[in-house]
Amino acid sequence: MAERIRMSGARRPARGRRLAPAPATGRANRCVGTRAALFGSALLGSTALAGSPAFASGWTVAVGAAEALWPVIALSACAVAGLIALRSRSVAAALSARMDKAEAEARDAAAAAARARAEAHAARTLLAAGAPAFMAWTGRTLPVDVHGTTPEGLRAGLGPATTALDTALEQLRREDGIVSVAVETPAGPVRLEGRSLGGAGVLLVRPADAGDPAAQAGTTGFAEAERMAHGLAAALDAAAAPAWLRRPDGDLIYVNPAFAAAVGAPSAEEARTAGLDLLDARIRSAALTAEGTAGTFRQRVKAVASGQRRQMDVVEVAGPFGTAGIAIDVTAEDAAKAETARTVAAHQRTLDQLTTAVAIFGADERLVFHNAAYERLFDLAPGFLDQRPPESEILEDLRRRRKVPEQADFRAWRAQLREAYRAIEPVNDWWHLPGGQMLRVVITPNAEGGITYLFDDLSEHLALESRYNSLIRIQGETLDGLAEAVAVFGADGRLNLYNEAFLALWSLDAQAMGDKPHVDAVAAMCRPLYGETAAFSRIRQAVTAIGPREAMTLRFERPDGRVLDGATQPLPDGGTMVTFRDVTDSVKVERALTERAEALEAADKLKNAFVGHVSYHLRTPLNTLMGYADMLREGLAGPLNDRQRDYLDHMHQSSDLLRALIDDILDLATIDAGAMELDLAEVDVRELVLAVAEAVRDSVEEARLVLAVNIDPAAGTFVADARRLRQILFNLLSNAIAVSPEGGTVSLGAARRDGALVFTVRDEGPGVPAEVRETLFDRFESRSAGPRHRGVGLGLAIVRSFVSLHGGSVTVGPASSARGALATGTLAVGTIATCIFPLDNERRREAAE
Repeated sequence: MAERIRMSGARRPARGRRLAPAPATGRANRCVGTRAALFGSALLGSTALAGSPAFASGWTVAVGAAEALWPVIALSACAVAGLIALRSRSVAAALSARMDKAEAEARDAAAAAARARAEAHAARTLLAAGAPAFMAWTGRTLPVDVHGTTPEGLRAGLGPATTALDTALEQLRREDGIVSVAVETPAGPVRLEGRSLGGAGVLLVRPADAGDPAAQAGTTGFAEAERMAHGLAAALDAAAAPAWLRRPDGDLIYVNPAFAAAVGAPSAEEARTAGLDLLDARIRSAALTAEGTAGTFRQRVKAVASGQRRQMDVVEVAGPFGTAGIAIDVTAEDAAKAETARTVAAHQRTLDQLTTAVAIFGADERLVFHNAAYERLFDLAPGFLDQRPPESEILEDLRRRRKVPEQADFRAWRAQLREAYRAIEPVNDWWHLPGGQMLRVVITPNAEGGITYLFDDLSEHLALESRYNSLIRIQGETLDGLAEAVAVFGADGRLNLYNEAFLALWSLDAQAMGDKPHVDAVAAMCRPLYGETAAFSRIRQAVTAIGPREAMTLRFERPDGRVLDGATQPLPDGGTMVTFRDVTDSVKVERALTERAEALEAADKLKNAFVGHVSYHLRTPLNTLMGYADMLREGLAGPLNDRQRDYLDHMHQSSDLLRALIDDILDLATIDAGAMELDLAEVDVRELVLAVAEAVRDSVEEARLVLAVNIDPAAGTFVADARRLRQILFNLLSNAIAVSPEGGTVSLGAARRDGALVFTVRDEGPGVPAEVRETLFDRFESRSAGPRHRGVGLGLAIVRSFVSLHGGSVTVGPASSARGALATGTLAVGTIATCIFPLDNERRREAAE
């Protein structure tokens, strides 16, 4: 422990033995009084532990014992005062009399101290009832007394749980609080329970039941609860709303600073001590009645806070802890609602004077407000509108009188209007009424969930605009639909429309374009940028052509390095639209990608040449190493011990793996170089499959697997390279053996179907994840599929290359295993590799793709 522990159990008298009175001296009385006072403070500081059901009776006795010790303190103080008085008197007669009196008082104090020690012993006995040991201290910096055992015995009994004891003790001595921790010791579960208050405290060590929830939960639950309590207290202290906590008897035990400010107290402690209350007696009585019935009181009340009458929402909850409540000031909210109501009324009066028709519908889709213009526009009866009809009823009435647009599906159109109730942004619409009216409709969602309709009759305005818009509609719509540089030339060859992109692309002045220059003048202004190319000659021909006109596209590079794609498009009114698009960046990217592809192709060829060259020159020293290893294994250099023979076996296995890797790399390099040729001949399928099965039999036995061979009797023979076929099947079987679980089955099959010979290899492993299935046949894509998996990721790449050389194909996918389902009770998914070799010799290629 970080704190110093003092052993006091040795000085405790035996249980049932009467304590002898202490010597009747002033020094002895002061010592006895001091120790009694300190231990009494410790008992008083730990009385809060009475909340624990396990120690309720013990703490009650402890409180009584502590109250009995206060006379001892007073008597000790009197004895000290008497001794000081005796020394200060110079008159012998008075001194003698006072000494007699002091001795009498000292004898009384000694008797009281003896009684106090007996009571303290009884208090310790009751406090430790059911607990082998407990620890007590009377101040944060004072030593800790261990009762019931020695400090060394306590630590030895706790074992590894001593750390939890140190942590609990440090927490209680650092700050006031409660600790309840269940720990495991060599002797069984033990509970550490303690409380500190005012710097003094007690920590008990008692056996815990096996079913104790705290013993199962450990220290985490208490720590979380402690942090939550402190966090909630801190949040309430910082909150602006008054909050309080009462005991079941109604006394305040906690108020936050906001509560103190509301009741006019200087601090929360003074408000709690004085018993000040925010709510009057009538509200408190209503709260007690509601809490007694439902356990919760919720009501908006009027209360005086900080000298002002305020509207407050009060919530108070009752429980075993007492009652907890909070009051939220809603005065400003009520004032804001009243102000909002006044503002709405003023706005409604203003809207009633507008010529724009206004109709406001609430969240229930009923009419809330309308102005006079709305009545006039749709010729609606005021009495009908005053009934607050729903929107659907108004629309139905307008449909009967043909005051809304004609709709093929009126219900769908009405449902579309209702979507505005769930919209966020305003909706703009145009209503073309059967009578020729044109209404601009704006539907704005309200914060309360309703909507506001604004109707503007724009019939006359649109009639004037339509005559103007008909002249430029084609050109305007075409120009608005394009993002490129656009210029529109009329039938007379003059520039009618253009956009800013056209000016920026050719560095033209908008003022010069204002006189509608001819296409020849535009070409002259653009000449500094396009040079002497014939591009604009072709554009001029397309613009001024009299005969049939056709769309034209062209690409040209300007002297400044920019590449443009141009196009001409004839328009229905005889004009021509010319567009330009800057494709410089895309052309540069295309060229860069082409150069990069060529560089990558050259690098790939160089890599293949390098790999093939290095792999070829590795075979010679590797063969030498393997030869010498075989000579040593045969004993040509002398007898070998078991360890040396094991080393040579490992060397031989590693050399075989390295030689297989070099052979694979050489094969791939030969395929990439296009120099691989197949040694085609008649191959007996049955002999081939059995030979491969025999080659992997040792590996199957070592992995404790079962190899199942299924050969179609009609497989017969076909033309192929037998050596490469054996290599293909061997690689597939090696992968299947590597990923199969112990006791599983690896299947090898061959069958003739649909003009092809099909070889299959199936395992009962974990399967191939979907995300790696696309890269499964890539080179150097090695993935750990099991404890026996080895390799650098060339086996499947070689399989695909050799199958492709034969003109066939290979696939890998999931396969269900009935055997796995029977063994585990669930459907085990493995992997099946399928190689298809066509029987048509003309389909075989000379090199793999």
